[in-house]
Amino acid sequence: MVSATTATAVLTATPTANEDGATSLSAVHADVILTHILARLDGPALASAACASSHLRCLSTQESLWSDICRATWPSTDHPRMQGLISTFPNGPRSFFSDAFPSILHHPPSSPSSSPQTINHQYYYYPSALVSAVDIHYKKKCIFSKVVETETDTFWFQSSPFRIDLLEHKDAIPTPIIGAKKNICRELEEELELTWIVVDPIGRRAANFSSWRPVSVKRHWISGEVQVKFATVMKYGEHSSAEAEMVQCGVVVSFGGDGEKGRQVMKEVSFQVEDMGGLVWMGRRAWGFCRGRWGVGRGGEESGRSGKECMRST
Repeated sequence: MVSATTATAVLTATPTANEDGATSLSAVHADVILTHILARLDGPALASAACASSHLRCLSTQESLWSDICRATWPSTDHPRMQGLISTFPNGPRSFFSDAFPSILHHPPSSPSSSPQTINHQYYYYPSALVSAVDIHYKKKCIFSKVVETETDTFWFQSSPFRIDLLEHKDAIPTPIIGAKKNICRELEEELELTWIVVDPIGRRAANFSSWRPVSVKRHWISGEVQVKFATVMKYGEHSSAEAEMVQCGVVVSFGGDGEKGRQVMKEVSFQVEDMGGLVWMGRRAWGFCRGRWGVGRGGEESGRSGKECMRST
């Protein structure tokens, strides 16, 4: 993939001229631009290119471009279930990428002009399931990818602590991570990346509820297992910034040195929503908070601080 800076340089340096002798990108055949320039860009670079001109904006909306970018960024989006969901978004993979790419530190859309009836309908609709698409990368290579669907209309979900587990109790997923290294904690903090995208199938919205990088990496002094935590901290509630409740969306990935040739195996990948005191929210409240982050439902403003910054200050 090509960066946004490189893309801008290439696009502005295209050697074609109009009748006035000025450089004109529109003189280049659309297939050439699509195949040799736009298809080589990553998501942010393609979005930047779309702002350069109306011609590029038109070309940059091609669904195939954004489908390829989604698959390259999140291998889990190639799953049939995710493909079906993404196709229902207003602008397909382009809308999905717009929702899911940033860590969720942006203002949810508001609709002050909406009628009370419309707002109330948005507040209280309750889909029967949520879909999680999870990808873990180590040294820029995907080592784990999974899509799971969680039923939300059951009594067990609504009245139990909110927790999504991707692995069974006895699962052990092999990884290329060498566990014998003394600096394994620092290496995981620098080289491990995770995205946990939650999709609302009814509202057709998506959001990444994980920090890109770990906020903490700790090795258990007895078992030797390494626990990696990703977290995003946000505000919740219809209060002023001083009164809003702080909420932590946390993802835990645990590794143990039980693999062949000293390699680590993945033993846990889980997601919870809890307050800053560590109290895990019940399913119905946590799911309502997740929907609120998309501007549909009762959500507050985000904190504007990374998970690591908040973890250090609490």
